[in-house]
Amino acid sequence: MSGANAERPNPERGEAALEIGGDVLALRPSFGALVAAEAELGPLFALVERAADGKLSLGDLVALFWHCLIDRDRMDREALGEAIVAVGLAKVTPVLKAILQQILAGK
Repeated sequence: MSGANAERPNPERGEAALEIGGDVLALRPSFGALVAAEAELGPLFALVERAADGKLSLGDLVALFWHCLIDRDRMDREALGEAIVAVGLAKVTPVLKAILQQILAGK
């Protein structure tokens, strides 16, 4: 997954850093990424409500992260899901929170 050309997360652009196996993946909740996530997962407000109620499924989380992943050439979606399970939900929860805050508040 590591690579010299990998784009580093930039919080000024609303990006979040997902650390997996010693590598850092940049997630950017851009308009295009959120439209794609919404097409797959349903309305974003409902997604945020599910997350707030503790009812966001692992599949929803992986889908949201996948659509926000800047460099998808680094891994496929299944590998991303496996990596998330390997590091544990406690480690990715702050990343989810950052993306949800971007959805609600913008930049």
